[in-house]
Amino acid sequence: MDSVRQAKLAVQMNVRDGRSWYTLGNACLLLFFNTGQNLSISQQALSAYAQVEKVDPTASCNPDLHLNRPTLYKYEENYMETLEGFSRAATLDPTWPEPQQCQQQLLDFLKRLTSLLENKGKVKVKKLQSMLGSLHPSHLGPCGDGRYQGSSGQKVALEHRLLSTLQPGVNTGAVVLGRVVFSLTTDEKVLFTFGPVDSKGPCFAVTVYNMVQSWGVLIDDSVALPEPHLRHHHVQHQGKSFSFAGIHVETPLLLVVNCKTQGPGTQAAATVAYRVQSE
Repeated sequence: MDSVRQAKLAVQMNVRDGRSWYTLGNACLLLFFNTGQNLSISQQALSAYAQVEKVDPTASCNPDLHLNRPTLYKYEENYMETLEGFSRAATLDPTWPEPQQCQQQLLDFLKRLTSLLENKGKVKVKKLQSMLGSLHPSHLGPCGDGRYQGSSGQKVALEHRLLSTLQPGVNTGAVVLGRVVFSLTTDEKVLFTFGPVDSKGPCFAVTVYNMVQSWGVLIDDSVALPEPHLRHHHVQHQGKSFSFAGIHVETPLLLVVNCKTQGPGTQAAATVAYRVQSE
């Protein structure tokens, strides 16, 4: 918090100084990841980075800016902006391998993810039928008996719905239940992605953040997701195209796995690496 306060003071002293805006953006980025991912802090970071490009053409050509900013875009699953940022950083400094590596890693991740979604984790038909045949409303756990506490802290009754009936945005008052057919992790260990399937629809991508490295779900686990936040992704970059439905989960504490809620020990603060401005 002190670093953000000091950076804001520096900006107030000279609102035309791109370096000060960049420092403020980085300070907000670190605060965002270290204090529970408050989206208002994320927006402050993105606004500060935007000011860099607005007030200082020289600073806007700094490749570090275009590597650090996509860290927020990627967390928010704005994959197009993430890839464009990495590409811009690589163009500005062709001798720096990291932006190209980050770009390729994300493209590889999206390719693997969409392939697993299309093939439902490559689980054989008979096996999948058996998995879904043993999926019952009892697997909803507290999400199915009125014991679920909403964001207001009040207990609410959730309506069990199929994945295919979800609407974009937060599906208030709904809960979905599925069997896991695949999981996917990244080298960063900041997120965990898995694919649940129910009896009537396609496979969706569920991305969980702020989990300890030992946490995860296994193929054939049952997972209930209360009030799921759905987003339809359409990504196009350098001739490649990816489209899929995704559910963003801020913490494993929100999930019910094999009828059980997840304890406090499953949650950990996300960490982030960034690079300071080049000389």
